[in-house]
Amino acid sequence: MKLFPTKKYEFKLIGTKQETLDRLTRRTEKSDYLTSQWTDKTFRGKISGDEFRIISSTIGKGAFCVLSGKIGSANGIVNVEINKVFKILLGIIYLMPIIGIIITIKLGGEKFEPLMILSIIGQILIIRFIAVWFFFIRFSKHSLNQFRDVLDIEWIKN
Repeated sequence: MKLFPTKKYEFKLIGTKQETLDRLTRRTEKSDYLTSQWTDKTFRGKISGDEFRIISSTIGKGAFCVLSGKIGSANGIVNVEINKVFKILLGIIYLMPIIGIIITIKLGGEKFEPLMILSIIGQILIIRFIAVWFFFIRFSKHSLNQFRDVLDIEWIKN
């Protein structure tokens, strides 16, 4: 089981590689840090040659997913993953049920029972497969739609 979801997509270029790279460069604010900030551009990040690592510039949901990949002569690949800062925050949230049970036992609220382990595992699975999955699907779809609109590409079915 992966702690954090990822997606990989292939796309077909409608125009030429150079037109697509020019469009992406024109709509991306150059930034070494993948953080949200007010801008009139669609994306923020780095583009070096035919490789890119960008986030959506939409405040509030754009920085959650990082789009990275490569643009080839006729097609390309984009990988979607959760931004490193959000991975750290989500890792802390994953640990909350464990910390809660430990604090409860230490303060004398309850004595340890083996069913608590199942409860902890269940809570972590709910956080991962419902909460994190929901936000990842929602925010990645938004970023990928912006990506498709800016680059004028077609997704290849996998």
